[in-house]
Amino acid sequence: MSQEKIRGPKSPTRDVTVVGDREHPAVRQWMEQVAAEPVLKTPFRTMSGLQLADLYLPSNVTQQYLDSVGLPGQPPYVRGPYGTMHRGRRWTMRMFAGFGTPEDTNARFRYLLEQGQTGLSTAFDMPTLMGYDPDHPLSRGEVGREGVSVSSIEDMRLLFRDIPLGDVTTSMTINAPAIILLALYVAVAEEQGVPLSRIGGTLQNDILKEFIAQKEWICPPRPSMRIIQDMLVYCSRELPRYNSISISGYHIREAGATAVQELAFTLADGIGYVQAGIDAGLSVDEFAPRLSFFFDVHNDFFEEIAKLRAARRFWYNTMRFRFGAKDPKSWLLRTHCQTAGVSLTAQQPYNNVVRTAVQALAAVLGGTQSLHTNSLDETYALPTEESVKIALRTQQIIADESGVANVVDPFAGSYFMEDLTSRMETESMRIIQKIDDLGGIIAAIEHGFPQREIADSAFRDQQAVERGERVIVGVNKYREDELDDTIPILKIEPEIERIQVERCKKLKQTRDTAKARAATEAVRDACRQGNNLVYPIVEAVKANVTLGEICDVFRAEFGVYRDPAFV
Repeated sequence: MSQEKIRGPKSPTRDVTVVGDREHPAVRQWMEQVAAEPVLKTPFRTMSGLQLADLYLPSNVTQQYLDSVGLPGQPPYVRGPYGTMHRGRRWTMRMFAGFGTPEDTNARFRYLLEQGQTGLSTAFDMPTLMGYDPDHPLSRGEVGREGVSVSSIEDMRLLFRDIPLGDVTTSMTINAPAIILLALYVAVAEEQGVPLSRIGGTLQNDILKEFIAQKEWICPPRPSMRIIQDMLVYCSRELPRYNSISISGYHIREAGATAVQELAFTLADGIGYVQAGIDAGLSVDEFAPRLSFFFDVHNDFFEEIAKLRAARRFWYNTMRFRFGAKDPKSWLLRTHCQTAGVSLTAQQPYNNVVRTAVQALAAVLGGTQSLHTNSLDETYALPTEESVKIALRTQQIIADESGVANVVDPFAGSYFMEDLTSRMETESMRIIQKIDDLGGIIAAIEHGFPQREIADSAFRDQQAVERGERVIVGVNKYREDELDDTIPILKIEPEIERIQVERCKKLKQTRDTAKARAATEAVRDACRQGNNLVYPIVEAVKANVTLGEICDVFRAEFGVYRDPAFV
């Protein structure tokens, strides 16, 4: 194996080193490209002072290697979407936060930013997720419990008070009412004087996985997809820095899917959204570059790394050859990852710190662009500030102490890892072919195919745990008699619900009633006439129409979905 340096033309002190076949034309071209890209430091060394190369390759790079594994930042992107990966940019440390009132979560946001978090991520409470205001009877007992309560532009102002929306990126985990939260975010950004071109962030907005796994919906699949299409068009034309959909395998995995099923159903959902954008009249390259993904990272260390590598290769081939995308940005699978909440245990909760560290390490080695690490106490309640800080410090230790970010895709070329990556892709493609044979992902959902597959997988896994075939430390092996009742728990006081209910009622009583009614009717007209819904909803939230009131229009015009309970 040999090593060579090449100097970057725009950065005379930047040397690029390659171990392996440096003479291949593709490698030479890669070296020239990467030489012009900034890195976080130079040189990269081990703790013993051994210098680490920018890239490690076989001694003989073949065309087969380039086609199946490739170079970082180049097709098929197995080795990552960017040439320097975490050498050039660390993954965004985006800790999920949301509880109580908007003021409570605003304080947590500012605390996390002070602790070194680099992006915001918002969890909403169950009434918000289901499209109900705090004063609705179905919201009783749930307001602010598992996320922040947001139903109006007033709530949104408080949530992001003193946080400049032109300078931070915000992820919002919301699906069925996502169009309303997008409108609220746009309206508050405009109030701050932020132009639409500067608004950055990610909206989960993945309604297909709701029907498959998480079960938080309002309308049936087909009208729900019409709403998605309106958002794709709006974001493509108005919000060039905003990721309009985060295609989420996380909740599919949390519902009991295997890693292969998570990969397959997530990518199938992505195919469904791309087709929806095309059907809405967009060219694929208008919107595909702003699609992103969200994967679960579970305990099987090597399988999780292989899953992320396989996902990038499959998505590249799908976008380029199935949909004919021409823009290389459309070929990239960029992903956020979160450690597996379902892997956390109430028994021996401090074990969860170790589980989270192993999973986070897999996400980094798999090439994630963004990461949330779960907190040790999340099987009991929403996390405390102290447990969130430990979870954030886990990422920071991996980034700054472990050295794993110093090498791009260090598992590349491993006989085991490359075989596992290919097998993950092959097995997921078999499932996707079944979905295509059923007529696509919406038809597959209507047939109950993914729902049944996940339910069967969850049942098999639980049986394996009960038989002791799958070990969970502290649960079915190395058990202790008592639960640890000494860890501090975040408690959501009942007073929070009263505050939010009163705030919502006051807004409805004091707003300009005629203006709110007219804005609501404009949303209803857009539903009936097939016009883009985002524009009237932005105006409606500015007129103090609430989330629940807009969702009531959806329920009336599009119907309410009930789970058909496939067996």
